[in-house]
Amino acid sequence: MSEEDIARLKVKDKPPFAKPLPQQIAVTQPIIPPQSQTSDFKDWSKTQSRAWLWALLAIIGVGTPLILWAAGVFKEAEGRIAFSSDRDGDWEIFVMDADGSNQTQLTNNTSADEFPAWSPDGRRIAFASRRDGDWEIFVMDADGRNQTHLTTRGGLDPAWSPDGRRIAFFSGRDGDWEIFVMDADGRNQTQLTTRGGLDPAWSPDGRHIAFQSDRDGDYEIFVMDADGRNQTQLSNNASDDENPAWNPDGRRIAFASYRDGDYEIFVMDADGRNQTQLTDNASWDRYPAWSSDGRRITFNSVRDGDDEIFMMDTDGSNQTQLTSNTSNDECPAWCPVE
Repeated sequence: MSEEDIARLKVKDKPPFAKPLPQQIAVTQPIIPPQSQTSDFKDWSKTQSRAWLWALLAIIGVGTPLILWAAGVFKEAEGRIAFSSDRDGDWEIFVMDADGSNQTQLTNNTSADEFPAWSPDGRRIAFASRRDGDWEIFVMDADGRNQTHLTTRGGLDPAWSPDGRRIAFFSGRDGDWEIFVMDADGRNQTQLTTRGGLDPAWSPDGRHIAFQSDRDGDYEIFVMDADGRNQTQLSNNASDDENPAWNPDGRRIAFASYRDGDYEIFVMDADGRNQTQLTDNASWDRYPAWSSDGRRITFNSVRDGDDEIFMMDTDGSNQTQLTSNTSNDECPAWCPVE
């Protein structure tokens, strides 16, 4: 999270590079980039696959079909991406399929809702909202229902623990931005850092939390034990490194860095070694998020004049635009695999 982001979060609901607010864009008609259009063959194949599934269910009986059907529903869910968008005049939470289709609005109020984070089982989404005047953490069902308040003293950028029992977040409740952790129902809020911390990200094994901190004068990536001990610096350069995101096997961390004069996506080993640049353009690329199978990375980029969601392979190749409109779409989050 950049200084511009922090300033925005403190004083207003517009992004740092906001343009005049666009007219509302209907989300009932999905915005699909040309390369992601569904072919007739794909439609036929999907239909045939469903026919085979139902035939199989008819053969094996009643109990097993229920299990297979539930598994099929979850497999469909894991291909979804939640994100924030200001297309209706203020920031709201949306969800779309992994190819950019079926963009659906989940929240709808006159204040900002941002930073979506899926629960490990894919059934809930935590997010930050300014609907009560200050940034607080909320949670809702994956379809947008049952929106519930978790914090009352400030909270941003929630991150679920892999077991779904805890949520990390950062808060300025005591004057500085620090990392906190709480139970998934909002109880037992505990401060983990005392020298600054933002953008927490749990390791897949639940033992560590990566975060960014400016304790050395500029933002760098750090990692600590899940209880706040053993805080260790992973990146070290004269520019800001932000937005850490673990890959599913816990061996690598993607992040955004300003080291070449604008924000680009980098990846490094979990111990900070082998830092490698993945994107290279004259605009800002930030907020990386790994797909559940670890084969792709989504991020938001300003390369077309406003923030849009892009996807690429983990080596930086095959960069594909998923959203395309005159507003800002950012902070993508993949639905995880159980």
